[in-house]
Amino acid sequence: METEKLIDGKPVSLYTIVNANGMTCDITNYGAKIIRLYAPDRNKKFEDVVLAFDTLEEVIEKEEYYGAVCGRFANRIKDGKFSIDGKEYTLAINNGTNALHGGVDAYNTKVWDVIKEEETKLVLGLFSPDGEEGYPGNLQITLTYELTNDNALSVHYEATTDKPTVIGLTQHSYFNLKGAGNGTIKDHQLQINADFYTVLDESFALTGEIRPVEGTPFDFRQPVLIGDRIDDEVYVPGWGMDNNWCLRKEQQGDCVLAGYIYEPVSGRKMEVFTTQPGMQIYTGNWIEKQTGKEGKTYDRQDAVCLETQGFPNSPNIPFFPSPVLRPGQKYDEWCIYKFSVE
Repeated sequence: METEKLIDGKPVSLYTIVNANGMTCDITNYGAKIIRLYAPDRNKKFEDVVLAFDTLEEVIEKEEYYGAVCGRFANRIKDGKFSIDGKEYTLAINNGTNALHGGVDAYNTKVWDVIKEEETKLVLGLFSPDGEEGYPGNLQITLTYELTNDNALSVHYEATTDKPTVIGLTQHSYFNLKGAGNGTIKDHQLQINADFYTVLDESFALTGEIRPVEGTPFDFRQPVLIGDRIDDEVYVPGWGMDNNWCLRKEQQGDCVLAGYIYEPVSGRKMEVFTTQPGMQIYTGNWIEKQTGKEGKTYDRQDAVCLETQGFPNSPNIPFFPSPVLRPGQKYDEWCIYKFSVE
């Protein structure tokens, strides 16, 4: 990827953070996207485990969510409408009848400001003006990526507003623990610490119904081979998983182990910790066959996203954990991807 280019008058560059173990992560301030993430296998061989592209032009023109931070509200808001304090807001529609991942010109398309660059840490900022994509309030966001010496990549979101708004940010990296472009993720094991999941309507928006995973194909409390479940008719028939699980925690805001993926040949394991209430598992169902980094081919179900998030459509479902942020409050959430080997 080019080292620097101007978009909307702002410089776009690629930044590298590294820890003491040689683990590295390349991040661009265009969309706050993770472009490369090198993790060791059980033989200490490093492999890039996220899907992305080699050039900025491809990052802009091809799959828009690879590695991106999505917002102002990640996932779907039904019919692109919600109300706060009796006032209705109408959003940009970009996914069937729904608003998805913040809209048409959302945070994944913005040039983020670089606040601080250190060896292990990159701090980015974004100002999201009142009315952008239909969302109320001037929102100021600080995003911190950090590689720690226990081989964890932490993502810390902080935000404030000057008007009541909704917010829900997520990191949308597409993972393959064999290495990006090295085939399907059906041979990965998936474990999720959730006793309940949320139900989708025909438009893939949440209905508000929450069901127990017990006795269903949504039960990942013990690790399951993704290939054994991915084609189950309870998911998108013939395509795969794109569902939200309600994470088990004592109280909202606790940072808990949401779950993990494990790839047995390399021995790589990635645990996901978060303060957020939900986690979306998306198995790359809509990836169109394309050429990715180093000329490798990406295809459907060649990656899995573990998107920690507020519950989708929660602006319209009062008994879901509230996504409303008010003046004087601070949005403060974490997602941590911790790598190890077994």
